[in-house]
Amino acid sequence: MRSEPVLTVAPPASVGSMAELYAIALVQAETAATRYEHLAESDDQSFGAVQCVFEVLTQTERERARAITLGSLSSRNKRPDAADLCWTPADLMPAEELSDLGNSSLATAYDAWALAVRHRERAFVFWTYVAALASDRAVQAAAEDFARAALADGNLLRRERRLAWRMLRQTEGKGGEAVSEPKSAALLESLLLKDIILWSEHLTPRERDLLSTLGPSPLPPVSEPHEAILATGTLDQIKRRALRRAEQLASLYLDEADRARDQVSLELAQKLAGQSIARLAGLRKLASTALPES
Repeated sequence: MRSEPVLTVAPPASVGSMAELYAIALVQAETAATRYEHLAESDDQSFGAVQCVFEVLTQTERERARAITLGSLSSRNKRPDAADLCWTPADLMPAEELSDLGNSSLATAYDAWALAVRHRERAFVFWTYVAALASDRAVQAAAEDFARAALADGNLLRRERRLAWRMLRQTEGKGGEAVSEPKSAALLESLLLKDIILWSEHLTPRERDLLSTLGPSPLPPVSEPHEAILATGTLDQIKRRALRRAEQLASLYLDEADRARDQVSLELAQKLAGQSIARLAGLRKLASTALPES
């Protein structure tokens, strides 16, 4: 079954108000509930083992939508309103994935829980982007809350996915999941830092200040000597390479969180993923806009 990359859900613009933020959150929750409900109501007899999972997920998203509405009423004394949307919210549940699962006679509870995990991973990525791009403190704080909620949901869903996998192994007598050889995060971080240093040589002081805040691998201070780095490629090539490596790192840390076997490893990977997504958002913003001189 197809699995759309989770890093494709970056918002097209920053969220400028709490009204817009709540409107986006409600659309996403209601969309998820509707799509899960459609799968839960399938008439396919072979889909029976999976329907109960989607019934649970439908209820969860309905409750999320109610909580979002209550949050808006509490903070703004108004319900979320689609009229406050400035752009179409990112689709956190790609139609292709849903179609593949819904049309498969081999779908299992494991597949359903795995779909839900990816949904909440995308929510985490999306709201981390929103927080990173927000200029309004209230919007930033609320987006961070939504991102933390998505992380917590993802952790619970992974447990259900693991249980479903164990049941599948017991039923079918199959071996465990294949674990791909992870890429070296340390190597990618080192290469990315070199690209960012090369990139910074073409920036204004203000742009460089912005770049210096993008962890987990910030720029060394201008006054601090560092080993000379041989430029490889044009500035445009350096930018594209840096963005590609930043995206690879964010994906890698998300994968590590998904594979984590203990709470400490999970929390560390999630922290690094959050930092990497915020860094990626900052790099993309810097690559697409030129800051005016102060």
